[in-house]
Amino acid sequence: MLGLARRYIRAVDALNYRIGRVVMYGIFIMMAILLWSSVSKTFFVPSLWTLEMAQFAMVAYYMLGGPYSIQMGSNVRMDLLYGEWSDRKKAQIDAMTVMFLIVYLVFLLWGGWESFQYSISYGGERSPSVWRPYLWPIKAIMLVGIFLMLLQAVSELLKDILRLRGHDMGVKL
Repeated sequence: MLGLARRYIRAVDALNYRIGRVVMYGIFIMMAILLWSSVSKTFFVPSLWTLEMAQFAMVAYYMLGGPYSIQMGSNVRMDLLYGEWSDRKKAQIDAMTVMFLIVYLVFLLWGGWESFQYSISYGGERSPSVWRPYLWPIKAIMLVGIFLMLLQAVSELLKDILRLRGHDMGVKL
C-alpha cells in the first residue's frame, strides 16, 4: 500500500508540476490579448473578441495552474495558529481540511460534467455576447482543471496520511 501511495503521489505531482510550469506562461498570452485590445481600440476598429478571450485565457490559467499552486504550497492559509503547530498537528489538520476539498471537487466535477454535456448536446452552446464563441472548449478546460485539482487533492491527502504514519515524503521533483 505504501508503494502504491508513493507511486500515485509521484505520478500526480509530476503531471501537475509539468502542466503548471507550462501554464504559468499563460500570463503572457493574456497580456498579448489585452495589449491588442488596447492597440485596436486606440488605432483601429475595436476588436469584439478581446475581452471575452482574455476571460477565457484567465479561466484556463487559473484552473490549470491551481493544482500546481496547491502542490507548491502557494495557497493562502490563515497562519494565525498554523505556523506554531508541530508538523504532526499540521498534517492532521491538513488531512481533515483536504477531505472537505475533495468532496467539494467531486461535486464541482459532477456539475461541470453536466454543464459540459448541456453545452455539447444543444447544438453547441454559445456565449450571449456579440462575438458568440462556443462555450464547450472552455468548459472542457475547466473540467480538466477540476479533475487535475481532484487528483492533486488526493495526493496531498496521501502525503498527510504518510506523514502521520511517520514516513519520509521524499517525493520532491
